[in-house]
Amino acid sequence: MKKAFLLIGAMIAMTACGNKNVFMEKWDSPDGTAPFSKITTADYLPAVKEGIKEQKAEIDAIIACPDAPTFENTIAAYELSGKLLSKVTGVFYNISESDSTPEIQKIEEEITALTTAADDEIFMNDKFFARVKAVYEASEGLDREQQMVTKKLYDRFVRNGVALDEAGKARFAEINSSLAALSQKFGNNLLAENNAFKEAIGVTVSAYPSFMGSCEDRALREKAFKAYSSRGNNANENDNNEIVLQILKLKTEQANLLGYNTAAEYLLANKMAGNPSTVDAFLAPIMDASMRKAKEEIADMQKVMDADIAAGKLPKGSKIQPWDWAFYAEKVRKAKFDLDDEETKPYFQIDSVRKGLFYAAEKLYGIKVEPAPDVEVYNPVVKAYRLLDADGSLLGIFYADYFSRETKRGGAWMNNFREQYLDADGKDVRPIIVNVCNFPPATDETPSLLTIDEVQTAFHEFGHALHGFLTKCRYVDVSGTNVARDFVEMFSQFNENWAFQKEILSVYANNYRTGEPIPDALVEKINRSLKFNQGFMTGELCAASILDMRWHELTLPELEAFKTADDIRAFEEKVCKEMGLIDEIIPRYRTTYFNHIFNSGYSAGYYGYLWSEVLDVDAFEKFKEDGLFNPETALSFRKTFLEKGGSEEPMTLYRSFRGADPNPSALLRARGLE
Repeated sequence: MKKAFLLIGAMIAMTACGNKNVFMEKWDSPDGTAPFSKITTADYLPAVKEGIKEQKAEIDAIIACPDAPTFENTIAAYELSGKLLSKVTGVFYNISESDSTPEIQKIEEEITALTTAADDEIFMNDKFFARVKAVYEASEGLDREQQMVTKKLYDRFVRNGVALDEAGKARFAEINSSLAALSQKFGNNLLAENNAFKEAIGVTVSAYPSFMGSCEDRALREKAFKAYSSRGNNANENDNNEIVLQILKLKTEQANLLGYNTAAEYLLANKMAGNPSTVDAFLAPIMDASMRKAKEEIADMQKVMDADIAAGKLPKGSKIQPWDWAFYAEKVRKAKFDLDDEETKPYFQIDSVRKGLFYAAEKLYGIKVEPAPDVEVYNPVVKAYRLLDADGSLLGIFYADYFSRETKRGGAWMNNFREQYLDADGKDVRPIIVNVCNFPPATDETPSLLTIDEVQTAFHEFGHALHGFLTKCRYVDVSGTNVARDFVEMFSQFNENWAFQKEILSVYANNYRTGEPIPDALVEKINRSLKFNQGFMTGELCAASILDMRWHELTLPELEAFKTADDIRAFEEKVCKEMGLIDEIIPRYRTTYFNHIFNSGYSAGYYGYLWSEVLDVDAFEKFKEDGLFNPETALSFRKTFLEKGGSEEPMTLYRSFRGADPNPSALLRARGLE
């Protein structure tokens, strides 16, 4: 039956398009990687249309199957559908995020509209849902992975309004289309604002933290802070205020259609936390603890500022302001730990850090990483690698795209060009994964050198990649990082723990000028300093999480009361005051540049970083108890978590590994907030 569905798709692909399109051809490139040099922008849209047509035929064949619904002829058949569409969008959306152009943005508008409508056609199809429901209601005889795949597919129908009447379905689909377009517009506006920031200040948004920590000119720091914190809120063509309100209203209306009072209730129903009150109760004590620590940090910084006042560098009465925090925090760190980024950066040249990433993975999980010069890349600065298991079998292809450029959106992320799954013949199709960052490129004088925070970012994103590479699932919907949003960050944050372990540093941290290994004394300083400034670091992260929740906890009538940008700003200020955020700190992301929640799937989910950190820190304590590189513990972590993906409930997996529920106080201990 499965081969029949694939044959239908192949026939459609061969006959539907007279012009040669690289996506409609079988790629004979190494390991099925994209032949980027053969792809043109003109290929994307026709291939997406053909992919949608192909998947529709596959779904129609599932519905028309005369046999009673079973897992194999319904759920598994769906899992194997849409491979051409996945092939195209896997390339296109990665390119649109990392190498965007006006032409790509225009194509993205059309593709997003088409794929959104196609998804709605599938997940509002009563006949298809009837088959899925029949399998779901008789799923006791399935194995656990099959049960999880079936439940996930069933829930997707329900959460996409399949049970609504025809008018409700039409409105739900209309909202989906509008949200897709608005989210894309939000992201494009933010990219333009980020580039405008660079034009005005002279540094990229990604370099902003380092700039603020080293800039001696207080007036310039203030200018940079105000430009950074007002992105998307400048009453220009890139203003995001109205877009934010439209997105929030539409999400809340969708939630109402499904019987939820707020967007947060709907969005959290399928997460580990389950509901807004659980998230709010989780965040409140973290916020309180971080603000207590932040007030101590201000006192330390004010002493240094007072010395500058006494030296005539600043006017009398000067107090720490938000644009002063990074600058004076660096001075305090220098005084407390005799440490600053200029001392450590020579040891963290990007190629060396990458070597450390790979070595840590090898030491923990026995894998090998080799350069793949035969694999094409989409940009000359991108590097390609093969990951091999201890037995030499392929785990997948890895692209490292580390340097900032104007065509790349800000931040850092992991994504798949291709997911892992078993094909119709039972062959294990291995993933193709990219890590995208915005590290400073090399200059004429120096190679790319990373700060301590940037080293942690590199390890973080490679943690996501390892989650994708080490998965051993049969079905796409639960493989790799396809887990609950408040679970997925556990594995990336867990991988950060290895960045500054002495055994790992001894392999990769060599001075790029002299080749000398990083001194033990400097390693000690780095590790002691990791808990430094955690009042600020935790506070701004927690504040953004609470701001995210408060926006999504509003009812539709409450949102209708917002009319202007001033209303949005007033709400932000009210929320910050209520949460206890001190005036010297702002949320890590303010509303108009909060890309995670308005363009990246973290709506009512930004708390997931802290939620997952509880799991990561508690899991790492087991490694410390057993020995950091205990092979049995590492193997248990790999088999329990990394191989399982979403094929089991997160807490079931966690208890299997740890033997108990995670201890929330582990997070406060790890951050030095207790």
